[in-house]
Amino acid sequence: MFPSYKFILNEQTLWLSPARCIFWEEENALILSDLHFGKTGHFRKEGIGVPQNIYKEDLQRLFAQIQFFKPQTLFIVGDMFHSKANKEIDFFLKWRNDIAFLKIILIKGNHDILSDKFYEEANIQVVQKKLSVKNFCFTHDISSCENEGLFTFSGHIHPGIKINGNGKQSFMLPCFYFSSKYAVLPAFSMFTGLYKIKPNKKDNVFALVENRIIKM
Repeated sequence: MFPSYKFILNEQTLWLSPARCIFWEEENALILSDLHFGKTGHFRKEGIGVPQNIYKEDLQRLFAQIQFFKPQTLFIVGDMFHSKANKEIDFFLKWRNDIAFLKIILIKGNHDILSDKFYEEANIQVVQKKLSVKNFCFTHDISSCENEGLFTFSGHIHPGIKINGNGKQSFMLPCFYFSSKYAVLPAFSMFTGLYKIKPNKKDNVFALVENRIIKM
C-alpha cells in the first residue's frame, strides 16, 4: 500500500490516499467521489470497445482501501454509478455482499439514476442533495452547501492540475483541491477526464503522481 498524506482540517485528521480517496480518522470513514460504476459497460452497450478490466480494477482498488483502513462507513459524494443498470451493476451487487458489514452513504450525483429498489437491495443509504456530519457538509455539487457555513466536500468536476515541463511541455494530473471553504475530490474512477482548476496561492493542492501524493 502506497503512503497517504496526513492533512489536518478543522481539528480533524484526514489521510489523503494516492488511491483517490480520503480516510477520516475521527469518524473511521472513507470519503470518495465519482466512482462511475457501470460506465465501461454502458460504453460497450453503445458499441464502444472499452475493456471491462478498467471497472474490475476500480473495484479491486476500493476493496484494497477498505482492507487497509478498515472503515465503518463510506461517504460517497455523488456519481457512484454512471447510468442505467447493466451486467457490471450485477457484478457490483455480488461484490457488495462480500462487504455487507460496511455502511455506505451515497449523496446523489447527476449520474445516480438507478431505482430506489436497487439502492435498497444494495443496502446503500441515499441522501438527495447534502449531508452534514460534525462541522463538514458532503455534497456532489458544492453549490448545494453554499449557505451552510460548513466546510464542504464535493466531487463532480474531476479536478486536475496543469504541470509545465521543459520545452513548453505540459500535462494534467488528478488532484485533491482544498480551498478555505471546500474540497473537491479527484474522481475515484480511472475512466474519467480532468477539469483544470485554477487555485489561489492560499489553496492547498495535492497532485497524484505515480501512486504518490505531491503537495503543489
